[in-house]
Amino acid sequence: MAQITLKGNAINTCGSLPANGSTAPAFELVKTDLSEATAESYAGKRKVLNIFPSLDTPVCALSVIRFNKEAASLANTAVLNISADLPFALKRFCGAEGIENAEALSSFRSSFGKDYGVEIIDGPLKGVCSRAVVILDENNSVIYSEQVPEITQEPNYDAALAALS
Repeated sequence: MAQITLKGNAINTCGSLPANGSTAPAFELVKTDLSEATAESYAGKRKVLNIFPSLDTPVCALSVIRFNKEAASLANTAVLNISADLPFALKRFCGAEGIENAEALSSFRSSFGKDYGVEIIDGPLKGVCSRAVVILDENNSVIYSEQVPEITQEPNYDAALAALS
């Protein structure tokens, strides 16, 4: 379990992020067209898992925009923006913001939050994902992970992008 904060108040996740060097758990998420995406959908590519509570918050929106701008143009790299938001909300946001190079995926009918240790288990955001970044190599090995300690803070973009170098 990881202890994080929401505006300075302690809350907890259900576990810990996958360790660097480990094989990432398999996942099954929902695309904005309601089809399913799995790790195998991005076989042979590096994967940036930008995990967050909801696009309806400013920091979450900023992270999607920033990773779309800076990481989605990298060779052999898929940027996957993952939250418990419904696919319809993800589609609306990406359309309004011109997010074309990164994919928005919903965890609403999967065990992703539990499998990756990011499901918040108490407090006002109970049931949604914490803010975290996990980067997988072409073989789904974890090469970078960051559990952002305060929900209202942005992830360390520089460190995440450096892992892709």
